[in-house]
Amino acid sequence: MASLRPMTRAQRLRDLLSAERLLVTPSCADSLSAKLIEQAGFQTAFMSGFAVSACRIGQPDTGLISYGEMLDSVRNICAAVSLPVLCDGDTGYGNALNVKRTVKGYARAGAAAIMIEDQLAPKRCGHTKGKLVVDRVEALDRIKAAADARAEGDDILILARTDANHGHGLDEALARAAAFKEAGADILFVEAPRSREEMERICREVPGHHLANMVEGGTTPILPPAELAAIGFAVAAYPLTLMSAAMRAMLEALEALKGQTHPAQLLGFAELRRRVGFDSYYEEEARYAAVRPD
Repeated sequence: MASLRPMTRAQRLRDLLSAERLLVTPSCADSLSAKLIEQAGFQTAFMSGFAVSACRIGQPDTGLISYGEMLDSVRNICAAVSLPVLCDGDTGYGNALNVKRTVKGYARAGAAAIMIEDQLAPKRCGHTKGKLVVDRVEALDRIKAAADARAEGDDILILARTDANHGHGLDEALARAAAFKEAGADILFVEAPRSREEMERICREVPGHHLANMVEGGTTPILPPAELAAIGFAVAAYPLTLMSAAMRAMLEALEALKGQTHPAQLLGFAELRRRVGFDSYYEEEARYAAVRPD
């Protein structure tokens, strides 16, 4: 009897979306932060380009990090966890053919979804100055290319993002989101709405699964998950929350050490080892230990 193939992470994400419950989705920058998200019991994670760029190359999210570096991060993160990970694919790193290559690469690295956006390269964080978007035709071509890559056999969801609200207004952003959905996008992401009213328009005027981007200190109001669900969002992403918390903790620890004291807020060594995976490693290692006679 032929064995059943395991469900792909993309299919698990589709099932979660079909349940019509808000997916509260913290963001990771590396394998360790992804593992902590999974250990905390979340059903999904988001690989934030802002966080990966900061943690991997120590540079701002302004298009400095390469496709190869991002793909390697996707591979490492998805290998460390079993939950579906939505991954930032930026602009697709070139023309429509580059977008197809990027989508295929992310799918084969384990991503459940890839985000493709309509910014003009080099792209930048959606809540910082200087971002520009390509025209609607080029933006739509990117999503069509992503959908074509999926149709050629790589199981992955397409998260289509538009930053058009910044320079062209919400009407243009909504028109793009509707076109992206028609082209095959699974999840829609209108970046940086400025008010609850704009957030309500997004979900009301363009049917589909919408992502809310909860950037602390950014343009969009930070609303509780229950309110986001009531408005109609399917996913609430928190791209900087964990990185911001970790950076503050590291800065405080460094200040303590510089002041000749020892940081107080630390994980116990046993807990740290467990979180990283030493305990499970030792358990599995014991299964393969040679049996020695008495």
